Amino acid sequence: MTAGLVAAPPTGTDAGPAVWPASTAPLPRGGLSVGGVDLTEVAERFGTPAYVLDEGEVRARCRAYRAAFPDGDVLYAAKAFLSRAMVRWVLEEGLGLDVCSAGELELAVRAGFPPGRTVLHGNAKSPADLAGAVRLGVGRIVVDSISEIARIAAAVGPRGCQKVLVRVVPGVSAGGHAKVRTGTEGQKFGLSAADGSAQDAVARVLARPELELAGLHCHIGSQIASAEPYLAALRRMTGLLARIRDDHGVALPELDLGGGHGIAYRPGEPALAPDALAAALRTELAVRCGAAGLPVPRLTVEPGRAVVGPAGVALYRVLAVKRTGGTVFVAVDGGMSDNPRPALYGVRYAPRLIGRAPGAAPPVTATVAGRHCEAGDVLATDVELPGDVHPGDLLGVPAAGAYHLSMASAYNMVGRPPVVAVHEGAARLLVRRETLSDLCLRDVGD
Repeated sequence: MTAGLVAAPPTGTDAGPAVWPASTAPLPRGGLSVGGVDLTEVAERFGTPAYVLDEGEVRARCRAYRAAFPDGDVLYAAKAFLSRAMVRWVLEEGLGLDVCSAGELELAVRAGFPPGRTVLHGNAKSPADLAGAVRLGVGRIVVDSISEIARIAAAVGPRGCQKVLVRVVPGVSAGGHAKVRTGTEGQKFGLSAADGSAQDAVARVLARPELELAGLHCHIGSQIASAEPYLAALRRMTGLLARIRDDHGVALPELDLGGGHGIAYRPGEPALAPDALAAALRTELAVRCGAAGLPVPRLTVEPGRAVVGPAGVALYRVLAVKRTGGTVFVAVDGGMSDNPRPALYGVRYAPRLIGRAPGAAPPVTATVAGRHCEAGDVLATDVELPGDVHPGDLLGVPAAGAYHLSMASAYNMVGRPPVVAVHEGAARLLVRRETLSDLCLRDVGD
């Protein structure tokens, strides 16, 4: 991890330094505080399940990325987690924004984010997405298909000019799960350089007076913990930049290598440090561009999970404990509706008991299960918990800031949890809990 982001693990806990926020500190009788706030007090005040977000950790991670890429652009990937407060934090710390829909863009602009510092992604952008992006003045639109080029040009009109990037499939396989590997052939994102689709898109964009080709984009996957896949992608992208220069006489000024920077979800897992990644990318980019006689393009990265993931903690109450077929199941009051990632990608978390000291019973290896009517609704397996874990206990799950609320649902008519920010000893509500009344209001039939 980047220096300055991680504190020592709380005394007497299994919390590793890479999975809990740096502000995490032990309290008497098994308590734990984050951002100077007792997590048991958060649970009592706001209820459970609840997402807790350490504002100081988010800001520190934004600053670490800005320091690592001083001559480039860092865009926070809004899909990881977005709220008005998050927009403000990102803006104040000097990052741009990567959005995937008109909804994300509209929220950001309403919260005061300059639209010119945003980039719009999406493999199937709707007419509303494109119209909204052009109307609001989005900085870049990432072209993801040939047919999209004409639609963007039509949305811009004959008197406008929209900057675009062409998303290229570089043929690099990377990522923590097959479902998040997006840099290879045969998946829905981007245009292949191998079959000439990317080169065709470049030629078509250059022929459109309504569009300005600012550069190339790629995104090779998610939860990547090594710099090497990014270096492999960079080498192929600079090769394509050289071919574009040779074919069209244009040296494109921007290269966006996307995001996907990995974090640790359990103690001992690797994480990608932004300063090490930046140093490796800068060196390789200078070497490759020098060899090709290209001016060095401005580099852009798009971290989302790496900014907000380690800043989040999910809180749950234990509802039931039982042994079935030799497995100890600890069932909690949340589950796949507030965190679908274990069911989708097999992600493993490290929950721990907080708020009381364990009894004398030896620890047990347990499965922390959700409340929903699915056998796959499991939040964590092979978790060591106190042997006296019982209903009413409070569990904290670290590394819960990314892709929890943004992917949450109302399955079984269970409302989505609130988001509570903690900072300098104070807690405040960012996003309120979704209630049954909220859900019923959408049902307008008779």
